[in-house]
Amino acid sequence: MARMNVRQMWAAKLAGKPMPAPVAVPRAASSTAQGSGAVRARPPFAGVVLGVDPSLRGTGLALVEFGAGRTPVMLRCQTVRVAAKLPMSVALAEIHRAITGFLEQTAVRHVALEQTIYVQNIRTAQILGAARGAAIAAVALRDLPVFEYPPLRVKQAVVGAGRASKEQMARTVMALLGHGRVLAPDEADAAGVALCHAFTWRE
Repeated sequence: MARMNVRQMWAAKLAGKPMPAPVAVPRAASSTAQGSGAVRARPPFAGVVLGVDPSLRGTGLALVEFGAGRTPVMLRCQTVRVAAKLPMSVALAEIHRAITGFLEQTAVRHVALEQTIYVQNIRTAQILGAARGAAIAAVALRDLPVFEYPPLRVKQAVVGAGRASKEQMARTVMALLGHGRVLAPDEADAAGVALCHAFTWRE
């Protein structure tokens, strides 16, 4: 059977397809490989990741727990909605408050944010930058590491295609999580960032 990456193995497991058998390595050969500086297999990520899709009026949050040998579990998700009539300062406070609440209630290991790659104008860039700043500040105050991923990498890690649509992304995220309820777009994006981090992180 061809070698499978982490995302493909999760998909095969959820679909009930056969998994590749582990390759037995002779003890002597294993010792030689380690002595020569060969790269050993990376253990799967374990712990809780808070995925964040920053936006001034609709920040997506998703708390996902990962454990060896089992399907990732969505613990909690939320879209931080702030009415357009309210000033930016109120929106930033709501983002900060919501993330702080998530971090206070669960032992989070890492926080993963989606990067902003393309913006239409300087004003939009400033607004998105402010939302990201509020999110990162809330995490930094709790001394937790922050990891950032561009949308293309998130889609490649989760769906397997960098040009996947938001609908494809949401369906794949829900399948990987075994999540019955339809996720809001921002929550699906946040969960996708968390999955991307767990699938690609290197210790």
